[in-house]
Order: sequence, then C-alpha cells, then structure tokens
Amino acid sequence: MNPIVKHWLTTTLALSVAAWILPGVKVASLAALVTAGVVLGLVNAIVKPALVVLTLPLTFLTLGVFYFIVNGVSFSLAAWIVPGFSVQSFGWSILGAGFVGLLSMLIGGFRRRTSRVPVDVIDIRPEN
Repeated sequence: MNPIVKHWLTTTLALSVAAWILPGVKVASLAALVTAGVVLGLVNAIVKPALVVLTLPLTFLTLGVFYFIVNGVSFSLAAWIVPGFSVQSFGWSILGAGFVGLLSMLIGGFRRRTSRVPVDVIDIRPEN
C-alpha cells in the first residue's frame, strides 16, 4: 500500500477516535471524517512547517511549550476548512491535536513493526 494512503488512514482513524472520546471535537459524517483526514494531513504537511519556522524563537523561549499552540492552530485551521468537522474552543483544539498526534504515533508504531526489512550483520573482527 502507498505510504501516503497509510498515513492518511492512520490520521483518519486517530481523528475518528478523538471525535468519539473528546466532547469538544465533532465530526458530522463519514464524508466529513474522510475529508478532515485529508485536510489535516495537508495542513500538517504545508502550513504547519511554516508556522513552526515563524514561531521558532517563541517556541525556544517557552522551552517547546508553544509548539502545542502551533498544533492547536493547525487543528483549528483544518476544522475551519472542512464543513462537518468542528472544534468547540481553542482549548479543545489543542487537546484534539495532541490526542490525534499521540494516537497517530501509536498506530504508526504498530504499523511499522510488521514491515521491517531483515538486515545482514557483517562481522569484521579479525579471527584469533
């Protein structure tokens, strides 16, 4: 399967769990969920790196805490773009972004374990 499709499915699954567990994150339909997964992936790939670079001094001064704000802005932007995907407040946006990120990381970790490539180890120590 294409890695982009795998990443999109992972993000969509994590978003559906977040919408199910967090009361401040709402997804109205399956079509909105699928679209939100695509838009969230695009926002994270295109807009978020620019935000990270622009806010790097502030993130550095806050010892990385401001990165949560950047994640919340990206999540809110995706919710603003997609009809049927909504977030009640910016606080829920930060929680939703963290939850989706954590779940995506866990799902991606399980996904990668099954596709490891065996590696041969060459011993170059001299024989005695």
